[in-house]
Amino acid sequence: MAFTLIPRDEKFLDLFDEAVANLTKAGALFHEMLSSWTVNDPRVSKIRELEHEGDITTHEIFDRLNRTFITPFDREDIHELGKEIDDVADLIQSASERLRLYRIDKIEKDLIEQAEILNHAILMMAKAVTGLRNLKEPRRIIEYCIEINRLENGGDRVMERALSDLFSNHKDPMMVIKWKEIYEIAETAIDKCEDVANVIETIIVKQG
Repeated sequence: MAFTLIPRDEKFLDLFDEAVANLTKAGALFHEMLSSWTVNDPRVSKIRELEHEGDITTHEIFDRLNRTFITPFDREDIHELGKEIDDVADLIQSASERLRLYRIDKIEKDLIEQAEILNHAILMMAKAVTGLRNLKEPRRIIEYCIEINRLENGGDRVMERALSDLFSNHKDPMMVIKWKEIYEIAETAIDKCEDVANVIETIIVKQG
């Protein structure tokens, strides 16, 4: 194992904790919202507020990165980690906005399952990010990342089934187009969780 003596800027870790805590709220709220959806659901606005809070945290990470000479791990990994976490929040907000914009009155079961997978992946991501405070014990962090990868594979299967059912059962072409977009946004959010896990694994390898 390489020996390093690098002063740790704990503020970056605090900001990452804030980012994933905010994202956890958004993921849980999105999942909850789908279980009792109404077209004018006020939780869509709350998710937008959480996405905005996430943007503020991300901008603070980037601003601090520009002003900090010594960082706790590679600058490009800090930037990528902040960006990928923010992307997940953006996609949750986008999916919720599409539901309201398209006046969706009934939530398909496959979207609820996507939201369950996404919510679980975000919880694992939050634990992995928190684990970056102790890179001397990487095994648990890796376990969280492996679980995110497993969840992403499950998300792929749900997406395949959702599209198959969509093209087989929906007769309205416009509804097919709308639901296909919503499913794809949710699937991309799950994929982004895996991207976060990949960045975290890269950080662990570099610090090993």
